[in-house]
Amino acid sequence: MKYYLIAGEASGDLHAANLMAALRRTDTQARFRFMGGDLMSAQEGDCFRHYRHTAYMGFVPVLLHLPAILSTLRRAKEDILVYQPDVLILIDYPGFNLKIAAFVKKYLHIPVCYYISPKLWAWKRYRIRTIRRYIDRMYCILPFEEDFYRTLNYPVEYVGNPTVDSIEHFLHTRPLVRQAFLDANHLLDLPCIALLPGSRRQEIRDNLPLMLQAASSFQGYSILVAAAPGIESDYYRRFTQGYPVTLLFDQTYLLLYHSTAALVTSGTATLEAALLGVPQAVCYKTPLGRLVRFVFRRFFAVPYISLVNLILEKELVRELFGDAFTLSNLRRELDCLLNNQERRKEVFSGYDSLRHTLGSSGAAQYTANRIFHFLEKKGDRCKTIALEKRG
Repeated sequence: MKYYLIAGEASGDLHAANLMAALRRTDTQARFRFMGGDLMSAQEGDCFRHYRHTAYMGFVPVLLHLPAILSTLRRAKEDILVYQPDVLILIDYPGFNLKIAAFVKKYLHIPVCYYISPKLWAWKRYRIRTIRRYIDRMYCILPFEEDFYRTLNYPVEYVGNPTVDSIEHFLHTRPLVRQAFLDANHLLDLPCIALLPGSRRQEIRDNLPLMLQAASSFQGYSILVAAAPGIESDYYRRFTQGYPVTLLFDQTYLLLYHSTAALVTSGTATLEAALLGVPQAVCYKTPLGRLVRFVFRRFFAVPYISLVNLILEKELVRELFGDAFTLSNLRRELDCLLNNQERRKEVFSGYDSLRHTLGSSGAAQYTANRIFHFLEKKGDRCKTIALEKRG
């Protein structure tokens, strides 16, 4: 079958790549065309456009780059029409992907599957109307999403969490000897502090400077910055110049695995840090911090911003965003994560509960099997209808 996939950021690229590999195991005739990143390209297929051209977040960045985003949207529609896939698979990225879904249903009438649900439980619940109309199958990766969608009378399926797959694959396939990691990156044998400032330029610009100030307050540690794919090293050097830090590309899991504590922006990275057992604080700078925190508390449907806390339904990791994103708060929490053994034990215990809640690995393969069998069943039904019409 011919599959067309769309992922709009680094985490989506990772999960889509794993899904592509699983689909190839299920469907030996699978062919892929996609909008995504380097990991999807490594799975063999035709890349229509790299996600870096549309990876903007926030009202102002999106508005400033609106012509480029609209151009990519128009070209993606044209590309899908030319490719004539058997199915469209969307990975998160709802602002873009739901528009593509509506277009495909109108002009191609092919099945549309969604892997990694939009975060309707947090905001923009009205999108359920679009999902009902244009999405044939929704595969969710957070345990509480099944119950949430049940309240909206829309059936979905929890397929497990692909981050569990990614971490398990990493732990079983990568050499984890600490000295080898230190030697490969020319690091001294010191405990490490990991900084994960995000995968978008504006996230890095907003979060990294204060993270660096906080981490550099602690002597006797190596400070490691996880660099996002698609962002050149020169961009990071604008912020890291003058700090004793090491910038590491394509080593985020290794970096976390060998770190004592981490400062992490919200998103999939918080879950990755938890599954790798790294005590963390979740950091996110916003303009008008006090107003943003007020709006979040009054108008958002969820009490937390990090996946770890949302899944556990309690604040295990400290969330420093809005007006709480200050140098003193970052220093205080990082000191606690590095030096308070009771706090570290509490975090490790919470991480054990998180792993149990998420369940075992196999999300990508399970989802691939479900998609393939859905398509086969749908194809058989279409053949039966055609035969009945002929009769």
